[in-house]
Amino acid sequence: RLCSFQLPQEDLDVLFSNIDDVIKVNSRLLRDLQDAASRGEEQVRLVGDVFLEFQEELEQVYKVYCASYEQALLLVENYQKDPELQRGIQRTIEAVLPQAGPSGLSFLLVNPLQRVTKYPLLLQKILENTLPDASAYPVLQRAASALQDVVTHINEYKRRKEVASRYTKVEQLSLRERLARINTHTLSKKTTRLSQLLKQEAGLVPKLEDKEFDDLEEKFHCVSLCVTELKSNVAAHLDALEVLLRFRPHESHLDIPGGPVAQYGDLARDLQLQAFPQFKQRLEGLVWQPLCSLAKALAGPQNLIRKRLDKLLDFERAEEKLSEVGSVTYEEEAARHTYQALNSLLVAELPQFNQLAVQWLRQILCTLVTLQGDLAKHVLQRAESSLAQLPHHHLSEPAFRDLVADTLDQAGHQLRSFQENFEKVLPPPTTRPLLPGAERQVQALLSRYGSGKLYQVTSNISGSGTLDLTLPRGHVVALLQNKDTKGNSSRWLVDTGGHRGYVPAGKLELYRVAPSEEDLRGQAKPHENSRQLTPEPTLAPVPSVPAVTQVVAVCPFAARSSHEVSLQAGQQVTVLEAQDKKGNPEWSLVEVNGQRGYVPSSFLARVPGPAPWGWSLPS
Repeated sequence: RLCSFQLPQEDLDVLFSNIDDVIKVNSRLLRDLQDAASRGEEQVRLVGDVFLEFQEELEQVYKVYCASYEQALLLVENYQKDPELQRGIQRTIEAVLPQAGPSGLSFLLVNPLQRVTKYPLLLQKILENTLPDASAYPVLQRAASALQDVVTHINEYKRRKEVASRYTKVEQLSLRERLARINTHTLSKKTTRLSQLLKQEAGLVPKLEDKEFDDLEEKFHCVSLCVTELKSNVAAHLDALEVLLRFRPHESHLDIPGGPVAQYGDLARDLQLQAFPQFKQRLEGLVWQPLCSLAKALAGPQNLIRKRLDKLLDFERAEEKLSEVGSVTYEEEAARHTYQALNSLLVAELPQFNQLAVQWLRQILCTLVTLQGDLAKHVLQRAESSLAQLPHHHLSEPAFRDLVADTLDQAGHQLRSFQENFEKVLPPPTTRPLLPGAERQVQALLSRYGSGKLYQVTSNISGSGTLDLTLPRGHVVALLQNKDTKGNSSRWLVDTGGHRGYVPAGKLELYRVAPSEEDLRGQAKPHENSRQLTPEPTLAPVPSVPAVTQVVAVCPFAARSSHEVSLQAGQQVTVLEAQDKKGNPEWSLVEVNGQRGYVPSSFLARVPGPAPWGWSLPS
């Protein structure tokens, strides 16, 4: 009836916990007690036997109920803040149980607690009224002691759960919030723990060994790692599905009516609009969400295990002090009890938690495999008619695999031949692009040392000595001396424009300076060390060279003046003149897409024959 007041199911689970199990156990207990009461003279002894028989069951069900009792009371306090809700709950309880009185819901929740605590008192009362020499006396004595142990164990379990509840909550704190929590007390505790840990690692003090817990912790971390890896893989799989669903080949219009193309379009449309979206939806609902819930469930025990390590260091320090001094402070005694509570709780509950987590993970994996199988089956069924249209559908699977392997081998051989032929006609460029922003540095070196002294780094240089330089590929330097102080000609002394040092001579090549725009316009007078001018392109029509002069650009080139033309890597060009107007072969006049201009000759590579390169797939 409380559901009619829109209490969420989560609240009902907290309020009444495992009350159904409590009712079932007490109903069976009542039935057996009534049966024992009808046995005449043996009824007293049989009552003791009944309680001894139900000892373990009573402890198990009341442990769970009592552990959640405090949380239930917090919910009741929240309900009292809503007068309308409180009145509705009270009317419902009074209609079902008039003797509950104004306390209402609190009265119902405390009843099971009062019942289990009364059992040892009632047995003790019966024992007091039983003669010591009676045959039922020792049975009643054992039953009263057993029920008292049950109450003690329930209280201890409840205390452990309360201690653990302070550490199972995973808090997401910012750095500022974490720093705000630091004080002298926390610093003192952390320093003491670190000191204790260092002593253990150094072998100065013994380390407490707990083989049972270590085995449980290892299994828990193994399960946690599996969950983390699986979650990462499923997330990547979902991302890949998102990319796949954005690709819509069936929307591409090809001027090929009918035939396999139309069938492929229908198949792609069905897969993109039905099969893959349905698979993604099922994957999210049946695998991803349960996996996230499992990962969230692991967070509490993970935090509890970390806290146990901290409390273990406190416990060992307190035990060490207790053995040396004979007494500990109140705070140290509380730390000892906290560790014992955490350790006992973990040892008692981690086995069951590990078992449930493994079962949960196994079910998720089975679901994932089933979903993948369903998807494959759906695709094969849908594509069955289309597969029959393929030219090799009559081949068996081994024969088809052999055919594919042979085809790939032939294509790979042709690709390798193409690569080898292409590499033979591609000389390495002698002019490398400058690093961004290096023009001013090159101009300074050029004006100081001249073009004949400038070299460019061909590959990255990592200096290992004190006087060695570290330079990136493409950096321009000026040569100062072609050997070091010991006469070693493999190490050259260079100037970078800011630093001087040694670099390997094998990683330098002569830098060829490109003509400037001023030189091209004839505004600068030539002198002995001046750079060569790029000639103006001839306006008169220049006869094209034969087809064998077709070349390709081996690397991109950006035009820096109106007399030059830009190139893209791999772009075909027509060489009009293999030199400039002054006969300098370092610059070539080319035509690209109807535009004429000069480009560095080293940026071009000649095609060996008039026939276009390519390959054909094996038939």
